[in-house]
Amino acid sequence: MLRARHQIPGDTMNIALEKQAARKAAMARRKRAHKAGTGAAEAAAQHLLSWLKTRPKLQTIAGYMPIHTELDILPAMHALHEKGHALCVPVIVGKAMPLRFGAWAPDTKMTKGAFGALVPENPKWLTPELLLCPMLGFDSACQRMGYGGGFYDRTIAALSPVQAMGFAYAGQQVDHLPTEPTDMPLDGVITETGIFWP
Repeated sequence: MLRARHQIPGDTMNIALEKQAARKAAMARRKRAHKAGTGAAEAAAQHLLSWLKTRPKLQTIAGYMPIHTELDILPAMHALHEKGHALCVPVIVGKAMPLRFGAWAPDTKMTKGAFGALVPENPKWLTPELLLCPMLGFDSACQRMGYGGGFYDRTIAALSPVQAMGFAYAGQQVDHLPTEPTDMPLDGVITETGIFWP
């Protein structure tokens, strides 16, 4: 998938300050969406499952272990496991490196990894065909705002071409996010209200 990279005019310092402010606002929006999000995880899971019926080649799927107020993807992952998909979750293997993905099933023995997210204790590495990405926020161009480590941006670039979809509350959307050339847009975002396309 070809991905255009976008940049807001201005120097690196200005972009960093804009991102810092946008990240703080996105955290607050996600917290509000999470508080009001009863049933959102199950609704988003159904939208994901319906969409995947049109993408039968996407069999190896990377989810994530939710932390903080991220939209809970576990209902979707359990449903995908029951349907026979090969599932995996991200593992941070080093600073400024792409993520690797350890195979996951409901009975996989997990341990706490970087930033508090659970990771497989003895990972068997898989290469996903579909990335389901957590986030702080997204915009109308499907630019994603993460926590600032750049792990998903590096991973999307390294795995390209790969289908990269966000998994988030609809309330996390804004009109525009500050971006840099290294920020990789998503192909779409799955929410409790449906799938948003750029």
